[in-house]
Amino acid sequence: QQVLIEPASEVRLKAVATFSDGTVRDVTRLAVFDPNNLGVKVSVDGTVTREHFGETTVLVRFLGQQVPVRLAFAPARTDFVWSNPPAVNFVDEHVFKKLRTLRMNPAGLCDDATFLRRAWLDLLGIVPTPEAVRAFSADSAPLGSAESVAKRAKLADSLMQRGEFATFWALKWADLLKIEERQLDSKGMEVFHGWIREAIAANKPLDQFARELVAARGSTYKNPPANWWRANRDPVTRAENTARVFLGTQLNCAQCHNHPFERWTQDDYYDWTSLFSRLDYKIVENKKRDKSDRNEFKGDQIVLIKAGIPGVPNPRTGLQARAKFLGGETPKTTPGHDELQSLAEWISRSPMFARTQANRIWVQLMGRGIVDPVDDFRASNPPTHPELLDALGKDFAAHGFDIRHCIRTIMASRTYQLASDGGDADDEANYSHALIRRLGAEQILDSMSTALIAPLHFDDWPNAKRLAEIPEGRKHYHPITSDLDRFALAFGKPPRLIASDCERTNEPTVAQAFQLLSGPVINELLTRKENRLGALLATTRPDPELITELYLAALSREPSVAEMERAKSHLSSDKNKRHALEDLAWALLNAKEFLFRH
Repeated sequence: QQVLIEPASEVRLKAVATFSDGTVRDVTRLAVFDPNNLGVKVSVDGTVTREHFGETTVLVRFLGQQVPVRLAFAPARTDFVWSNPPAVNFVDEHVFKKLRTLRMNPAGLCDDATFLRRAWLDLLGIVPTPEAVRAFSADSAPLGSAESVAKRAKLADSLMQRGEFATFWALKWADLLKIEERQLDSKGMEVFHGWIREAIAANKPLDQFARELVAARGSTYKNPPANWWRANRDPVTRAENTARVFLGTQLNCAQCHNHPFERWTQDDYYDWTSLFSRLDYKIVENKKRDKSDRNEFKGDQIVLIKAGIPGVPNPRTGLQARAKFLGGETPKTTPGHDELQSLAEWISRSPMFARTQANRIWVQLMGRGIVDPVDDFRASNPPTHPELLDALGKDFAAHGFDIRHCIRTIMASRTYQLASDGGDADDEANYSHALIRRLGAEQILDSMSTALIAPLHFDDWPNAKRLAEIPEGRKHYHPITSDLDRFALAFGKPPRLIASDCERTNEPTVAQAFQLLSGPVINELLTRKENRLGALLATTRPDPELITELYLAALSREPSVAEMERAKSHLSSDKNKRHALEDLAWALLNAKEFLFRH
């Protein structure tokens, strides 16, 4: 349940237990009250006292039962007047309903230049070209008008048809499915990554995508999704990673005891793990470099189901656990239909799967999950907008798990198109404004390459021209010698050692500043003779046009009057026009406006 407290500073919770014999008893003083943040304090008698305004969840535990109670302490704001923004679809209806309850007004719509840049970064992973900026701004439909709504929807549809869309959105699944070299080798990585990218390019339904992964077996070279099991070598790893990736559930705590913050018991854990006990491998060859590293494989493998392997033992009972899905359902198997095939079908029709994957798409576009972290659905980490999450999951399933439909729905909403300034400045969870966030490693490097028209070159992957096209994660098992690898490391590209959305980091570091200010990568891109700067100097265009072109290429907008004057002054003060243009481009690529999605 959710309770809005206005404007009181405390509320009393009462825990009542109903026992199997029908007895009802007040167990408030015997229950445990666990708040999920420091915004409140809870006394032993269930009194919740506000420390700060905002939302919190108190998990009430008694014996084996758990009930989350969601509370929102909202300031009175007696002068609040709802701005009544129009809702485009159900996304806005749910978001605006909560904002109004919390007495927050959403920001206004972002302008066309911001929306264009946002859409390119979210869908393609790169900044738009100057030509794209000019074409989109040529149609100056009034903000919020039917013409503007149609124009933005048309842009989103057109971007999702481009090859860069499949390349960029394959990154998320490549991270989750642990595509890294030690366990998969170069060919395994290449075919697995290619399969993911082709699935997204063909708009393969995500439930079919999941079924093909979970039920996969055979040669890891000839049947690429079988590499998922090649990267997860034992029943425990398979069980935990499959639950995390496909169902958004972290089971780790239940391995040793009943989960303290979730309904899963230790018996649930081992019954689920038994589903994966019969998976085995036939090593066709292994030409690994480090003979003592048992996690390194170089060569094809055959993934298979092996008869006669018992289920995993349950340490609580000392008996072999019985294979069951989460929740207790027993897989239906026949001689021609094994437990993995049954599991694949069960996962793809589970409401947990629909909600998890819709939430994963949401966080890619909005910057924060409705459940956050996105792979940690549990009672003590409830969704900020439960009705919205249910609606997204049901809509996703009703439209055949069409990824593009889900993206289209979110991007069409006014919520997605809100400006980053305005709304409630302190709000980070209710989407009253667009969340400003730093670009990922691939977005930064590939956008630099795009802005400067300077394709990247990778020794191990000669056909790749963007960091997002590289099948592997960040190198981690030998000394990093490539400047591009060092750049990727500095900006948080993950090594893909765990199947989690959270392995990729976005924290600021000193190494990032060094890379941007004086690193070899940005220096090489800027000084490359045949880049955009060289092409501009080969023309007879006046300085204001050169400056405008660089602003459009880097920031997706024209310079202000003050910016134009400063840039003109700098270009005229340096006898070496090339050096002056490099200075200007360097400053733009180091600007927060370039490095952040806003």
